[in-house]
Amino acid sequence: MSQSRRRRPVADGETIPPGDTPPPAGGPQAAPAVPRRRAPTMRDIAAAADVSQSTVSRVLSGVETRVPIAAETRERVIEASRRLAYRPNPLARGLRGASTNLIGAVVRDFSDPFFAEAIEALVKESMAHGYNVVLGHVSPRLDEAVPLTAVLETRHTDAIVLLGDVRVHPRLLEDLRVSRVPVVALWQGTSPLEFPTADTDDRAGIQAGLEHLASLGHRRIAFVNAELPGDFSVREAAYVEFMRARFGGVPDGYVERCPNTMAGGDAAVRRLLALPDPPSAVATSTDLIAVGVLHAAHSLGATVPDRLSVVGFDDIEISSHTVPALTTSRMPTAKIVSYAINLAVSLARNPEAGHEPSIEIFAPELVVRESTARPARRRR
Repeated sequence: MSQSRRRRPVADGETIPPGDTPPPAGGPQAAPAVPRRRAPTMRDIAAAADVSQSTVSRVLSGVETRVPIAAETRERVIEASRRLAYRPNPLARGLRGASTNLIGAVVRDFSDPFFAEAIEALVKESMAHGYNVVLGHVSPRLDEAVPLTAVLETRHTDAIVLLGDVRVHPRLLEDLRVSRVPVVALWQGTSPLEFPTADTDDRAGIQAGLEHLASLGHRRIAFVNAELPGDFSVREAAYVEFMRARFGGVPDGYVERCPNTMAGGDAAVRRLLALPDPPSAVATSTDLIAVGVLHAAHSLGATVPDRLSVVGFDDIEISSHTVPALTTSRMPTAKIVSYAINLAVSLARNPEAGHEPSIEIFAPELVVRESTARPARRRR
């Protein structure tokens, strides 16, 4: 039978042997743990000083920036850091200035299959150059008070690649403009040119699909356009321009806009096929919408391509596996990503090189599959 040990009071300053910790006064039960106070972070300072987190990082690090930080802003950050008793991470400070072989990627939308494939290409290309990738995601649902550039700077990336038009995040763009590392942008749509940029010729891609439909004999061609942040106008404008030049205009109700989802494409083509004079062909601004169009056409009995031809844009992986396989304009994603990573690495390794805005345009390629055919003869 085991015996309990009696515990004696401990004198002030006395060392307690392991296992001899005395019980709290008032009984043998262990005292509740006192919660440790969380150490303040740069995020806390940013909130207290009403500035971006990356501004806090630049002020506290003393790194020079191309756009100077206002004296009043700098003083506000320093005062907040003192008030919160902020203590920087000495390891992170010791790493400053050393190359980490990390590339930061700010991605507009992880849920879009197009960007998922672009990320895969970016990771492969980066690894071929000896770099790893740190991913950051922007979304209208995220709090703009915590810009992703601060996260990327904390990881000390050597360059940042921006995937997609993010003009709806003005604070993020503000931070990118004064980033201490080079920024290369991809697929910026109609955003103002602010960084070295690579993009595709959207107009040429749309018109190639429309030329294909017209060559098959289609005249009643509708267009379903994805509502993307700021950059959905170019592809729709290319459609309108083509229809006016070739057929004298766009029939009433033949332009639909919808979310960039399969459900969006499904709903849009149902509205089109319910028109008094429905289209014999539908072109879409993304493959994701086109997949929804195929699904709705099948459920409505509008057989593709016998009764309805469909053309997409992007050539995401699923496009060649739909039934029927989708005719689409292929985005040269691998070439665009390769160009961007080569440029980002070159700029990161040559700090004296200029980061002036520029743009490199890549041509898409029409891939003809089974979703397009000559229009069925109309009944009188």
